[in-house]
Amino acid sequence: MTTVDESAGAHAAEPRAADAAAAEAAAAAANPALVGVPMFVIGSVALGLYLIGFTGSDNAAIGMLPILILCNGLGLIIACIWAIRNHSGPVAAIFGIFAGFWLSFPLLVLGIAHGWFGPATETAAQTGAKETFLLSWLVGIVMLTLATLRLPSIFTLLFLLVDVALLLVLLGTAAGSTGLLAIGGIVVFAFALVGVYLFFDAMSVANGGTSLPMGRPLIKS
Repeated sequence: MTTVDESAGAHAAEPRAADAAAAEAAAAAANPALVGVPMFVIGSVALGLYLIGFTGSDNAAIGMLPILILCNGLGLIIACIWAIRNHSGPVAAIFGIFAGFWLSFPLLVLGIAHGWFGPATETAAQTGAKETFLLSWLVGIVMLTLATLRLPSIFTLLFLLVDVALLLVLLGTAAGSTGLLAIGGIVVFAFALVGVYLFFDAMSVANGGTSLPMGRPLIKS
């Protein structure tokens, strides 16, 4: 009798295991990083090209701003909403914070250029506005970096590179140094590469493959 019961229990467990595997595969395929991360990468490349002076023109921002608004900003908002619907609060927070940056930066550039927030024709006034923006976001991303130390270390590396890029651009803006801005652009390319790695990981898992190494968290739960 015991043998019969054990056999029935084993057969009943098989559908449950199959359902769990199917649910896990569906969750992997419904990953908001599949949208958010590549949008982040594309905008980062545009920003990096701008910072290193790739176009060699004072109007270089013309090619960057549409990408930051419609690719980074809108794409990360979509990813944030997707993460909320998946009940993934930390992921939604990350995408939402970066959406705020990528939308507010074009607004700053356009606002200064067109005087939307009042006259700021003086170089000192424009520099002060940019410094305020960069310093505020540096504090915010450092906060994000420290708050996510329990995530795999690849995310810590990404956020740390963003911190360094913001600091370099802040110092370059304050000093009027194109050299520091160019170095900041190189760091932007570096965190864009980390984003490429994260996208490959998300796509691999979504297609039934294995996850790429993410590194151990700096703080273990």
